[in-house]
Amino acid sequence: MVTDRAVGDSTTLVSRIAEAVAGGVDMIQLREKDLPGGRLLSLAESIQDAVGGRAMLMINERVDVALAAGASGVQLGEEGLSVTAARQIAGQDFLIGRSVHSEGGAAQAVAQGADFLVVGTMYATRSHPGAAPVGPGLVRRIAANCRTPLIGIGGINESNIIQVLKAGASGVAVITSILASPDPKQAAQTLKRAMLDSWPAGSSSMQGEAQGGSRAR
Repeated sequence: MVTDRAVGDSTTLVSRIAEAVAGGVDMIQLREKDLPGGRLLSLAESIQDAVGGRAMLMINERVDVALAAGASGVQLGEEGLSVTAARQIAGQDFLIGRSVHSEGGAAQAVAQGADFLVVGTMYATRSHPGAAPVGPGLVRRIAANCRTPLIGIGGINESNIIQVLKAGASGVAVITSILASPDPKQAAQTLKRAMLDSWPAGSSSMQGEAQGGSRAR
């Protein structure tokens, strides 16, 4: 799940995140680009306290904040810091994800050693109104040449999540499907159930794949 203070009441963000984790969310990407470092760190620490280790915390772009908060890793934008540079700063046991929007971007991120790729934009979304949706086909094309775990993002909800997973995604990232819900726990449970129903028996979660990949590096 990706955070956005503009969705719903910003004062309840941490409690809604905790509810989502109780419903099955196992990775949180803290993406609040307008916050200065000090406030971002404070929010990250509040989230860590609220989820109590039940979900991994990834910080968007800010390797320094991620390290200071004891987060699991960092999520890098496609034109942000390189995976190689982030790895030099954070070390081998730090999870590094990269957002990609093309097969070429995915190949570059994999070559640099990204632990997972966030692929978008799947469908039209309010968070990126100017982004042309590419659909699950991009996930399918990247997955055909890549063993790195893929996460679909962009306009994903209960009605289309299965198409993204069947295209080859190991998981999905959502914002409004959970954070805008009056019951984040129930919304998370609904999406989690759809994910589990779509996976073959014995397959692993993205969290497990990413952690395993990090240990193997």
